[in-house]
Amino acid sequence: MRTRTHAAVAAVASALTMLGCSDASRPTAPSTAASLAGQVAGGTDRIVNMMDACDPTTFNAALRDPTACIRNGGITFEKFIAQLEKHGEIGAWHFAPPEMNVAVGQTLLAINRGGEVHTFTEVEEFGGGIVPILNQLSHNPVVAPECEQLDADDFVRPGETYRDDVDEEGTELYQCCIHPWMRTVVHAHEH
Repeated sequence: MRTRTHAAVAAVASALTMLGCSDASRPTAPSTAASLAGQVAGGTDRIVNMMDACDPTTFNAALRDPTACIRNGGITFEKFIAQLEKHGEIGAWHFAPPEMNVAVGQTLLAINRGGEVHTFTEVEEFGGGIVPILNQLSHNPVVAPECEQLDADDFVRPGETYRDDVDEEGTELYQCCIHPWMRTVVHAHEH
């Protein structure tokens, strides 16, 4: 088991480094958490928190990037891989709430309160993301097609936000295209 975990750690680090997910030059999201007071004041925003618990020392070393994780303390990279191998997900990496009701016309405001980059991507069906080894370890072998069509502004750095307007009734699915077990279900209804 220990050898398998070490191999998975190396594979994840290599995949993330090659994809540029831990690159300091990654794009910025449209706004920062510091500007939330004005955004939420109108009362039409519904907040979704993007959470993680990466340990900067071990994540930054494994990903060979001093900015891969910017927070204090957390779960080591090796423990992250071990939990993912065992459970197919890691509870500290999640969207909160996991399910919500909203009114058509409201805006979803995804706030990255973690230490890593995430996406808040609307998908037709939940699936894998852009990191093949994380798909494998989380039992998401089929990549969500929307994750293969990301734009630079779809990546949300720590402390930044991503907005998506709710413009029709129905159930919408959102996931992180880096950590595909991070998901939320949004039920939209007319007023």
